[in-house]
Amino acid sequence: QVQLVESGGGLVQAGGSLRLSCATSGGTFSSYAMGWFRQAPGKERVFVSAISRSAGTYYTDSVKGRFTISRDNAKNTVYLQMNNLKPEDTAVYYCAAGQRALVVAARYDYWGEGTQVTVSS
Repeated sequence: QVQLVESGGGLVQAGGSLRLSCATSGGTFSSYAMGWFRQAPGKERVFVSAISRSAGTYYTDSVKGRFTISRDNAKNTVYLQMNNLKPEDTAVYYCAAGQRALVVAARYDYWGEGTQVTVSS
């Protein structure tokens, strides 16, 4: 059973930066594509970014140029560097592991419990 634990969330002012980490255990990290999703209060969980097993990267339009996803297979960890944060980025951020780097949450097999990101204006 693969376990994922997110960290790095917090409260930041608009224009600030955070780096989220997602540490995995219980599986072969390099064999998984990894994704980041977010869920704002009262809204559905939506795709933010993903990275394939070969390190191909994908972003939703609203974060392109501001967020960077990366992975360190030696540390079994995926990161999401978030720069120039905006109040609309406020959400609980979840990482997920699956077979392919897809935008559909249901296609991922394993999920973390999430980390809160709050951006004040």
